[in-house]
Amino acid sequence: MIQLKNVQKSYPVGGGSLPVLKGIDLTINEGEMVSIMGSSGSGKSTLLNILGILDDFDSGEYYLDGKLIDHISEKHAAFLRNSFIGFVFQSFNLIPFKNALENVALPLYYKGVNRKKRNIIALEYLEKVGLKEWAEHMPSELSGGQKQRIAIARALITNPKVILADEPTGALDSVTSYEVMELLKQVNKDGMTVIIVTHEKDISEMTQRLINLHDGKIIIEPILV
Repeated sequence: MIQLKNVQKSYPVGGGSLPVLKGIDLTINEGEMVSIMGSSGSGKSTLLNILGILDDFDSGEYYLDGKLIDHISEKHAAFLRNSFIGFVFQSFNLIPFKNALENVALPLYYKGVNRKKRNIIALEYLEKVGLKEWAEHMPSELSGGQKQRIAIARALITNPKVILADEPTGALDSVTSYEVMELLKQVNKDGMTVIIVTHEKDISEMTQRLINLHDGKIIIEPILV
């Protein structure tokens, strides 16, 4: 599903450059659930941005579903993101002036699905995450856990092959965090590849494999379950 070969990435700093990823070799198979951990500055956010085709890399190779991703146009990148990848963020990224149903349906709007059809599908996904009765509620009326469930429903509605979750439990209490992780585990059991960036050890232990980054390099990949 995902393969990186000697991927390197630097950012310009002053008159020079700062290496962030220093030769990443990584394979994530279809249907895996993995976590990426590392201290601040380790490169995990940069790695996630590259996996999500939100950022380019300097050298190396990145294959997504067998397709080489290399200096592609923004239009092509947007197409691949919409076709293959669902995103879940720590801050939920819900639109505050749209209700839960409209937030979940939004990706289908960008795909040109008519309003009636996308609302029917969005309601189905709200039901999958246990929030069908909250469809008309605004984000300000929802708890953190409910917002994240809506964000997950929004990520799933286009039926992507990969879910990229950036600190999905970072803004939640421990009980709600585990509920969200159980939902992501169920998504994974249904066959979807799930990649989670986290700084929480207990969250990483709920995934199948840990990718540990240190100073831009993978230092260990233990099997967790």
